[in-house]
Amino acid sequence: MNYQLDNSTKRFLYVAVILIASICTARSGVAQVGRDGTSVQGQVVPREVREIYDRGLGWLENNQDDKGSWKGTGGEQGAGCTGLAVLAFLASGEDPNFGKYNVTVKKGLQALIREQNPTTGYFGGSMYHHGFATLALAEAYGSVDERNFWPEGSDPKRTRTIGQALELAVRTAITSQDKNPVGGWRYSPDATDSDTSVAGAILMSLLAARNAGIEVPDKNIDRAIKYFVSMTSNSGQVAYSGGMGGFDNSPARVSIATLVYSIAGRKDLKEFKATSNFLKASDANETGDHYGEYTAYYKAQALFQADIAAWEKWNKILIRELKTKQRSDGHFDGNFGPTVATSMSLLALALNFRFLPIYER
Repeated sequence: MNYQLDNSTKRFLYVAVILIASICTARSGVAQVGRDGTSVQGQVVPREVREIYDRGLGWLENNQDDKGSWKGTGGEQGAGCTGLAVLAFLASGEDPNFGKYNVTVKKGLQALIREQNPTTGYFGGSMYHHGFATLALAEAYGSVDERNFWPEGSDPKRTRTIGQALELAVRTAITSQDKNPVGGWRYSPDATDSDTSVAGAILMSLLAARNAGIEVPDKNIDRAIKYFVSMTSNSGQVAYSGGMGGFDNSPARVSIATLVYSIAGRKDLKEFKATSNFLKASDANETGDHYGEYTAYYKAQALFQADIAAWEKWNKILIRELKTKQRSDGHFDGNFGPTVATSMSLLALALNFRFLPIYER
């Protein structure tokens, strides 16, 4: 028999699994994350990682505005900046309800929901922002206690639950894809073309939402994977936009494709084998290129999913690089401003903690 669960039941089961896992971990005597950064789920976390991470979170905490948001620079203003910062805190292993940064996380999530269009579910700015904001909601869903989440007297039109906001955001992404001739996404929800960078941000948010128990139709995931397959060459290079062609050595795009194939459960594809082999062929980091923090963010996740030994080797290089690049006040510089650069740099290290559900193997 085929039983269908409603979303409230799915959420209950999701939370129950998290609680049971936490209890089992506690009984085994292994802390999820030691405050001295020594272990996470039985894994040793390098002290350097904990020190870099704590300094970075301190800077983010000090640069959150009164409304709970974080700002980028230039055209990178929007919910995606806040979403990435919230993800950095959630990935640290601190309890989002009672830990050191619980107020910061709560304010950030409130800011995200307030910024969302209550009718369309769109976060605005661009579909980049929509993708990263949706991903943050998906990772917070089920782990953040929403009792007394909103202050008394809050505007009821702007005070949805995390689950309600996430469902709205998912609907926006699905509606956008349904209108797209090639099955992907670009800057506008009404775009008729697509690129692998924006599509990667949206697809990862949908996969995270599905993992959290939100209904995401298989046909939409399958269509998005088909789009990535069409953009992947036999060599493992991944094109940016348009049809086949335009391949070059872009570790960011190769990483995105490797990651979405992995999280979607499509490691059986020859395209996954091609992109993962292409990615593993280079030991170098690219944190010094034009989109260095963006590349590191995706490459860390992609290598972790594709080959744990390759990730461990690359991760040691990344730690050394980020240790030298971090400013004395804890932030990182980058082309999208210090908020995005700091959040993405920390998230590139967060695989050492393995705390976010989307970072599980």
